[in-house]
Amino acid sequence: MKGSLTEKSPLAGNNDINQLAFVVRDIEKTSEMFAKLLGIPKPAWFLTGDSEVSKVVYRGKPTNSRSKLVFMNTPTVQFELIEPNEEPGTMREFLDTVGEGIHHIAFDVDSIKEKLPVFEQNGYPLLQSGEFTSSDGRYVYVDTLKDHKTLVELLESAEPRDTEPSTESYEPLLGTNEVKQLAIVVKDLDAAADAYCKLLGVEKQQVIHSGPSELTQVVFEGEPTEGDSKYMFINTSLLQIELIEPGKSPSTWKKHLETYGEGVHHISFVIKNMEEKIKLLEDMGYPVIQTGNFYNGKGRYAYMDTTSDFKVIIELLERFDS
Repeated sequence: MKGSLTEKSPLAGNNDINQLAFVVRDIEKTSEMFAKLLGIPKPAWFLTGDSEVSKVVYRGKPTNSRSKLVFMNTPTVQFELIEPNEEPGTMREFLDTVGEGIHHIAFDVDSIKEKLPVFEQNGYPLLQSGEFTSSDGRYVYVDTLKDHKTLVELLESAEPRDTEPSTESYEPLLGTNEVKQLAIVVKDLDAAADAYCKLLGVEKQQVIHSGPSELTQVVFEGEPTEGDSKYMFINTSLLQIELIEPGKSPSTWKKHLETYGEGVHHISFVIKNMEEKIKLLEDMGYPVIQTGNFYNGKGRYAYMDTTSDFKVIIELLERFDS
């Protein structure tokens, strides 16, 4: 699923989005739910170091920001769960203004000193910096929110980070723990695509328009709808980015844009036995938001309202055998 690199290299030097980070209010409960989703033992959280160790600087000022952290590896990306304390910091600000949800995507870099100026020169200033607690390394958050609808974190580590999935595992909730997509709702598909292709160093892909309603058969909140939209898929080495610009008819994308504004809408898993998986999630208290067929008729999808426990909508994708 590698994207084709252009002459312009990715801003971070690579386009391996290797982490999706969630800001949460209760890391104990949330890590228990994610462990069930991924089919792994519940990991223990750890507390980041005090200011002497972590040296956090937020918007140019030192802060006593500390967080409880949990890392969970999947076959594609790593999930990071973050429960911040009350001190000033980007995670605290996110929790207070946006609420729980996906806070950033991350890239590993060889040298923050080399890569941070690249982001700054492209209009993405430093937001927060700090040192790792449990290993020798450091991080920065750059303010990409306006263009990319989420923040970008650069990670520099003296030793390779552990990204191997747990050897002790059991059946994932959905039959798979491989995250395929991160989907973002935007107002201007063309502008968002330009920004992501520049970030990732890949060629712009074809704009796809939603198919005719007799093919897509979209049902949103129990009512048939045209569900018109246009979107673009951008492949990276680990994860596919889907950008979605909703049209005028009712849909989960349009409602998200009107309610929350631009930003992360869902993560996706490719599953089998759609009805069985929908019932499983419904029985757990996660209702269906929207269902439909792919624009090309080669599969179907269901968005499940899993935000109460997983802080993001989960999309089930089922591909028809050709």
